[in-house]
Amino acid sequence: MPKMPRHPCLLFLIPTALLSACGDEPPPAWSGYAEGDPIYVAAPVAGQLIELRVQRGDTVNAGVPLFSIDVTPVSAARAEADARLAAAKAEQADVAKGRRPDEIAMSRAQLAQARAQSTLADSDLARQQQLIGQGFISASRLDDARAAAAQARQRVRELESSLRVAELPARNDQQAAARANTEAASAALAQQQWRESQTRQSAPAAGLVDDTFYRVGEYVNAGQPVVSLLPPAQRKARFYVPEPELASLRQGQTVQLSCDGCGATIAARVSYISPQPEYTPPVIYSNSQRSRLVFLVEARPDPAQALRLHPGQPLEVRPSSPAVPATPALPASTSGRP
Repeated sequence: MPKMPRHPCLLFLIPTALLSACGDEPPPAWSGYAEGDPIYVAAPVAGQLIELRVQRGDTVNAGVPLFSIDVTPVSAARAEADARLAAAKAEQADVAKGRRPDEIAMSRAQLAQARAQSTLADSDLARQQQLIGQGFISASRLDDARAAAAQARQRVRELESSLRVAELPARNDQQAAARANTEAASAALAQQQWRESQTRQSAPAAGLVDDTFYRVGEYVNAGQPVVSLLPPAQRKARFYVPEPELASLRQGQTVQLSCDGCGATIAARVSYISPQPEYTPPVIYSNSQRSRLVFLVEARPDPAQALRLHPGQPLEVRPSSPAVPATPALPASTSGRP
């Protein structure tokens, strides 16, 4: 029967030493899961959903039509704004010119008539002045002729001023007000045209149709999401790093993601490190990490590789380039032999 070593503990130290000699310890693995930040597509106008072109699980390209809202109420409002703009433009053109041609012609005819009457009054005054010198009329008749001539001349001046006013456009303040009304009506029309265009929504980016929230025929409030999209760039990994290991991570560092059925590991860059610790969430089933403080970290893979991740899928995360511990130097030999 072979003899047992004097120190039985050496039997356990030898395999440990052999394992240590085979290589370094593997880098730490952190538990996490895949998550997505969907894009919620909504219409800024309310109305009945009349068309839904996609279903949950579809893959769409950017610019593909998603859904349409009933355009009838918005089209009526746009037509009203269009009519108001036409009225404002007509009013602006009207104040930029004088009265109608027929009104100006009437003023000119009245002026011609007044000038003829003024000429007749001047002639009558001249005759009255000759007769007064000959003693055929009284001084009162001469005064009446002078008054009639003066009145006729005043009437001519009045109608000349009236004709000039008729040919003038409106005052500057009125023209400015008309221009402002036209600009306001134009802005209102542009707003209604934009609202009409927003009744039809397209995909802002390529991705997976994550969910639809309404069916055709239902009423949709303004700003209420109808479709949610999950682009590849919006998929990410969330994992929790214990406080002692947080110093090994930094913003932009590359980590490797592993999951069941994913095949090769997926490279991702750390995009967020929480500044505050929290307790290990209950979704992480690990007895060794229970009741320990951890920090939330997010990492985003390349969009082409992100398609391999599915929200809610458990992940195992490891750093790409773990720090290699320094090997302690062996003491120098005094015997000259190794």
